[in-house]
Amino acid sequence: MPMEIGLDDVRSLLSESDAQLVEVLPEKEYEEEHLPGAVSLSLKKLTAETAAVLDRSRPVIVYCWDDV
Repeated sequence: MPMEIGLDDVRSLLSESDAQLVEVLPEKEYEEEHLPGAVSLSLKKLTAETAAVLDRSRPVIVYCWDDV
């Protein structure tokens, strides 16, 4: 079930549950700046095949950075 979490929750999930960090902006933005260890899965290209890189047994943290 999706839910919004804060930075402290992100840190906790990454360290305690081996969560996967997913950046959903286009590849260009990912290449310019992303969080360490993040995987790039652009929303515009997101399919079952592209999401297959994720481990379904681990939590997933999806984030989108935008300067708007």
